[in-house]
Amino acid sequence: MANVFDVLKERGFIAQCTDEESVRDLLGKESVTFYVGFDPTADSLHVGHFLGLMAMSHMQHAGHRPVCLVGGGTGTVGDPSGRTDLRKMLTDEDIEHNCDCFKKQISRFIDFSEEKALMVNNGDWLRKLNYIELLREVGAHFSVNRMLTAEAYKARWEKGLTFLEFNYMVMQAYDFRELNHRYGCKLQMGGDDQWSNIIAGVELIRRKDAKTAYGLTFTLLTKNDGQKMGKTAGGALWLDAEKTSPYDFYQYWRNIDDLDVEKCLALLTFLPMDEVRRLGSLKDAAINEAKKVLAYEVTKLVHGENEAKKAQTSAEAVFGGNGQGADIPAFVLANEEREAKLIDILAKYGVVASKSEGRRLIAQGGIALNDVRIMDEHYCLSDEDFRNDNMVLVKKGKKKHYRLVRA
Repeated sequence: MANVFDVLKERGFIAQCTDEESVRDLLGKESVTFYVGFDPTADSLHVGHFLGLMAMSHMQHAGHRPVCLVGGGTGTVGDPSGRTDLRKMLTDEDIEHNCDCFKKQISRFIDFSEEKALMVNNGDWLRKLNYIELLREVGAHFSVNRMLTAEAYKARWEKGLTFLEFNYMVMQAYDFRELNHRYGCKLQMGGDDQWSNIIAGVELIRRKDAKTAYGLTFTLLTKNDGQKMGKTAGGALWLDAEKTSPYDFYQYWRNIDDLDVEKCLALLTFLPMDEVRRLGSLKDAAINEAKKVLAYEVTKLVHGENEAKKAQTSAEAVFGGNGQGADIPAFVLANEEREAKLIDILAKYGVVASKSEGRRLIAQGGIALNDVRIMDEHYCLSDEDFRNDNMVLVKKGKKKHYRLVRA
C-alpha cells in the first residue's frame, strides 16, 4: 500500500508540513492518531470542511485514526483566522446545537465503529480551566511578539484585534496537548490558514512535555483566480441538503471554471489519479464531460448515490444534456415550492400572465400536467407529479410546453 503522505501530496492536499520527511516516515511505519478541529460557527459544515474530511478519509483508509474535534470551547471565542471582523458571539445553546449537527454530518464520511475514529468536544476541558493556572502553566510559553506575526492576527489589525480572539491560539495549542495526553495524538491537520495555530500546539508539546508532535496543513480550496471556492449567490455551499439542495450542489460543480476541474477531481473525489489526469486534460467542449463526472462524484459523496442521480437527471432535463427538450423552457423549483399551488407557480414563472389568466385556462381545460388535464384551480403539486425524472411537463393550450424541475 502506498504511503498516505504520498497519496495526499500527489492529489494536491499538502500545503505546509512541520517536517515532511519525519511525517512521511511516521505515517509509513505506524498507525497514527491525528486530529482536525471543526468550530461550530454554523449548523452545517460547508465545502471548505469537505476538503478536510476527504483528507481524513484518505488517512483512515490507510489505517490511521482520526480524532474529530468539535469546538464546544473554542467556539465561544471564535477563530480570527481569515477574518477582518469579529465573529458573531454564539450562545451556549447555539454551540451545542451546531456541534450536534456537525457530528451527524461528519459520521457520513468517517467510520466511528470499533473506535476506528473518535469524536470529542474541547468544551469538556476548556470550560473547566482555571484562568490563573492556565496563564502560569501555558501562557508562559507563548511569545506575544511571535504571536503578533501570525497571519491570523495581522489580518485583524485594521479593525482591532480583541483580547478574546488573541486567546484563540493558546486554546487551540492547549487542545493539541490535551489530545496528545488523552489519546496519543501526534499530528494536527487543518486548513493552511491554521498554520500558526498548529505550530503553537507543536511548540507547546515540545516545551511542556519534551515530546515531538507534528503539524500538516491542507491547501485551501480556491478557484484559479485565487478566490475561495464554495461561495454562491445564496451564500456558502453547504453540505446540509436543506441549506443547499443536492441539485444546486451538483450544479455548482457542473459549472466551475475549466481550469479548476482537475484540481477538484483530485481533492474532492476518490477517482484514481490516472483518471483524474485524463479527465483534466480534456479541452473545449469535451471538458464538460469531466465536469459532469466531478459534479456526480462529489454530490454522491455528500448526498448519496440516489440524490446524485436525481440531480444529474434534473440537470440533463433542464439543460438538454441528452438532447431531450433543450428548447423547452424549464424552471427549477425551490424546496418550499414542491407542494405549492400550481396556479401560484405558473404565475410566478410567467407561464401565465396572472393568476386570473391561470384560473380561466384551468376552467377551460387549457392546462395539463404530464398530459393530464387539470380542472381544479386549487390543485397543489405533489411527489406523484414529479415521478418522471423529477420533472413535470406543463402544457399550456395546444402548443406551449414548459418543464418544472424539482431540485
